[in-house]
Amino acid sequence: MLREDQIEVMIDQEKLENRIAELGKQISEDYADREIEMICVLKGGAMFMMQLAKSVTIPMTMDFMVLSSYGNELISSGEVKIKKDLDESIEGKHLLIVEDIVDTGRTLSFLSNYLLKKGAASVQICTMLDKPSRRVVPVEVKYRGFEIQDEFVLGYGLDYGQRYRNLPYVAYVKQA
Repeated sequence: MLREDQIEVMIDQEKLENRIAELGKQISEDYADREIEMICVLKGGAMFMMQLAKSVTIPMTMDFMVLSSYGNELISSGEVKIKKDLDESIEGKHLLIVEDIVDTGRTLSFLSNYLLKKGAASVQICTMLDKPSRRVVPVEVKYRGFEIQDEFVLGYGLDYGQRYRNLPYVAYVKQA
């Protein structure tokens, strides 16, 4: 558990929701002539995707995946495993991966390639937060909420020990 004085607001709720609405508008314009399927990477991306979906005005469907590269470790193994795959076929569909944060790029590179191999017509990435300074695998992020520095962040779906996901803002943990 973190102490209250260790948590500092980075992006407040109003700024987050305004930016997410802008992303939804841009996605709707870019896909005006197509239907999209939003693929949420659980658990962190759920709150972001639900807010984003409210701003998307084109026909869309949703599905969910669970991926892991950590297992029970604090450091990524670098190997991505699918813990929950999609429920429906994606063959011929235009996919938008919705993720809470892009860090090293390993998971999203793996996932993009995996979805294309399963027959997706196209795959794009939408992330709430992007940490390009941590990238070790190149990955193209088409829709980016905010670019952030290399801080440990939580809130708005992001967790610390499965806690703090329900914060209505993004915060960083102050180093002692």
